[in-house]
Amino acid sequence: MEQIFLSPRSSCFWTTRPAVAPYQIMKRYLVTGASRGIGRAIAEKLAASDVELLLHGRDTVALADVCNSLKPRCARVVRLIHDLAVTSGVSDLIAQAGKDPLDLLVNNAGVAIVKPFGEITRVEWEQTLGVNVTAPFLLTQHLAQNMPPGSSIVNILSIAAKTGFPNWSAYCMSKFALEGFSQSVREELRDRKIRVINVYPAATDTNIWNNIEGEWPRKKMISPEEVASAVAYALSRPAEVALENITLSNLTGNL
Repeated sequence: MEQIFLSPRSSCFWTTRPAVAPYQIMKRYLVTGASRGIGRAIAEKLAASDVELLLHGRDTVALADVCNSLKPRCARVVRLIHDLAVTSGVSDLIAQAGKDPLDLLVNNAGVAIVKPFGEITRVEWEQTLGVNVTAPFLLTQHLAQNMPPGSSIVNILSIAAKTGFPNWSAYCMSKFALEGFSQSVREELRDRKIRVINVYPAATDTNIWNNIEGEWPRKKMISPEEVASAVAYALSRPAEVALENITLSNLTGNL
């Protein structure tokens, strides 16, 4: 069931926006981890005059830059600054997103702890679980309830959701967990005509590598824009078509 957009009263919305026709149907898209990398690239791909973008991030400066760059192209842009590593942050995000139905949820935010499993601290373990598993679970559980037929949930997974890599045990565990969850949710939502799209990129050149020790061949990695293009293509398919699993590999192999 699609919705007619009514002007909200929240001060979180940008007031400068492109002209839209009266009573135009508005689409509401929520993207987590949108301040940079894949999330930002997806937001840039999906920006349109009939779209209200709800963009989440923790870096206030980077997120403000994304919002400022996209607000001239969108009906509205909302900044959601919350820490998804803790359940209270997820709850606050859900509350700020409001009760109006979403047409798209993109679970993109993620963290990577890369070290031998024996050196992973409990805090690092819980942070990985919180951002990579618990947050997508809670967001999907709460927000999917009101999503209309024809809407979509996109989970940015990784080839690490299918293959284990040394020193990536916490990250791989979290992605394997999200893989199982999303497969089950897909079957539960199928009768409601809600698509669940899982994306499995190979190593992607994002800022996540800035905090990972070692030499990584970033020039050989796929780009965030390539991942975003795949997501946009899957979403552009007719409502009765579900491009459910997208693996993006590098011809040079997994890095």
